[in-house]
Amino acid sequence: MSDMLTGMDRRTVLVAAAAAALTPSLAAAGEKTMYGLIGQMKAAPGKRDDLVAILKEGTGSMPGCLSYILALDPTDADAIWITEVWTDKDSHAASLKLPSVQAAIAKARPIIAGFGHRFETTPVGGVGI
Repeated sequence: MSDMLTGMDRRTVLVAAAAAALTPSLAAAGEKTMYGLIGQMKAAPGKRDDLVAILKEGTGSMPGCLSYILALDPTDADAIWITEVWTDKDSHAASLKLPSVQAAIAKARPIIAGFGHRFETTPVGGVGI
């Protein structure tokens, strides 16, 4: 353990430990935590670019959205990955009721072939958020 602390003073270690201990208690005390989703969507054969275009146009302004990324799946010509970060879970839920999002869902529905993996996450930081 002393090898791990080489170059770190006792105060740095104590501050880091205190910060780690405090983080869960803030969430328990009613602080909202960020909400993340990573999901795979499958388009009808040959319709992936159309699906991406629809999703791009319907997601311009969503209150509480910190990041919304559409990415092509390099191993599946009909699949895309959607990675989202929200200020909180309630903001994500509210976004699904926005007229622009409802219109995008209605327009995309005929060319959505299905959904692959879906993961909920609790983002804690990083570039862009």
